[in-house]
Amino acid sequence: MKRALTKKVTAAITLAAMTMSAVGCGATSNGGDATTATSTEATEDTTATETTDEAASTEDAADADADAETADAEDAGDTEEAESSEGGDLYEVKTDADGNPIDLGGMEIIIRDWWSGDPTEPANDYEEAQQEYRDWAQETYNFTIKQQAISDWGSTPADFVDYATTGGDENYIWILRDDPAITSAISSGLMYDLSTLDCLDFSKDKFQRNLLHEQYGKDGHIYAMYAGYSEPRTGVYFNKRLLTEAGIDPESIYDMQADGTWTWDAFEDLLSKVQRDTDNDGVIDVYGMTLNEGVMTTEAIFANGGDIVGKDASGKYTYDLESPETLEALEWTVKIFSNYDAEKANPEGAEWDYYKEQFLNGQAAFLVEDEYAGCPGNFLEDMTDEVGFVMFPKGPKGKNYINVWTNNPVAIPACYDADKAWKLAFAWDLWTNQPEGYEDFNGNISTARNGIFDTRAVDETITMMTQPEYGTIAYHGMIPNMNIGSDFIWNITPDCVVSEQVEAIADTWKAYIDEANK
Repeated sequence: MKRALTKKVTAAITLAAMTMSAVGCGATSNGGDATTATSTEATEDTTATETTDEAASTEDAADADADAETADAEDAGDTEEAESSEGGDLYEVKTDADGNPIDLGGMEIIIRDWWSGDPTEPANDYEEAQQEYRDWAQETYNFTIKQQAISDWGSTPADFVDYATTGGDENYIWILRDDPAITSAISSGLMYDLSTLDCLDFSKDKFQRNLLHEQYGKDGHIYAMYAGYSEPRTGVYFNKRLLTEAGIDPESIYDMQADGTWTWDAFEDLLSKVQRDTDNDGVIDVYGMTLNEGVMTTEAIFANGGDIVGKDASGKYTYDLESPETLEALEWTVKIFSNYDAEKANPEGAEWDYYKEQFLNGQAAFLVEDEYAGCPGNFLEDMTDEVGFVMFPKGPKGKNYINVWTNNPVAIPACYDADKAWKLAFAWDLWTNQPEGYEDFNGNISTARNGIFDTRAVDETITMMTQPEYGTIAYHGMIPNMNIGSDFIWNITPDCVVSEQVEAIADTWKAYIDEANK
């Protein structure tokens, strides 16, 4: 379905000049207090040092398209002649009220992030088609756009707040991350309401595949967006050699996932079998699991049908930490940590991420971790044993396997006027379209194929993780001042008393949620 660029533009089009607003950002609202504006502690953090993990994860997620540079384009090849799932002709020229192609007046737009390097030449058919379409869009609508690293991971939230408050003449579209400064920016009116821009259709597949606009929606307004499949998140890695030595067929775990019997009980049964004192000296040689404990605690809550903050039919946030599903998940998590966590074997003074070394060295059979860890450039590349990867097992109250989607929100500063905001959104919407023939291309799959994953992990687990029925969004990151890691999750440790931890934070979180609902 590729077309020559010269065939894509209807003949003899005269571009109508449109006046481009040169008005720069002006301060709007108070921008929040100084503490919020300079915060760099991620709301989604689930361990004291998980900001480092999250930085790596989000960089990998953001590089999903770039990873397609080395991808086997076979994932998209089968659909090369498919019709667009969005409907209509991708190259149909959008016109203004006078029937002329929409003219963005030569805008030079920067999609601002913290990781992008210099542009590279297309490396495969998918990238060639993508570049061809993007070139056509920029020529047809008279704009240029590029993605560029300006802030770093830590400073991005505060940089956005500062810019949206004090203003600037640039044409920035911001890629952000979950952070208290960003949730406060919403409350302070610093993020443009994207629901008012008629060039954005949030019913399109590229938005419905991740639902970030719903996560960042409040009272009918939308403050951030994301395009494409969500990054796969938390699952369970397993060491095939250690399972085989314990008399367990590693493929049986994939089979349980496939037939719906991969449950907490099944997981616990395997943990009890693989944890062994292999030389009978009274010391455990192979532990059931090792992990970044906060990752599993959060995942277990959702795997049992619970959450921390919900949203009711009226759009109000709800306090759900003490729901039966959530409490059951917390109690189960503490039990598993107490019985099977290799953390108790950590040497004195071990770093926070010593769990990685334990899994690499075969000291534990299972690892609960995000999918990115097995992708190119991450720590599981050093694994010598073959591993498998499945979704986190479902709890007694869970209806299906689930992973909690976390993607980098894309926002427009509210200090831009309506004309500028519309043009930026229009350009970004074009930029994030998939090229014809690749409407269902999933860069996460291509990235995973170049990692340490086996065939079933890619074709079954990771594919599942990006599908709507196996993904959900969380709302706790939308509550200003609420840091689930430092407030609560980091305190869920082996042998802790769940009720005491809940009681210690309940009133504070209820007050935060009440304030967010005002």
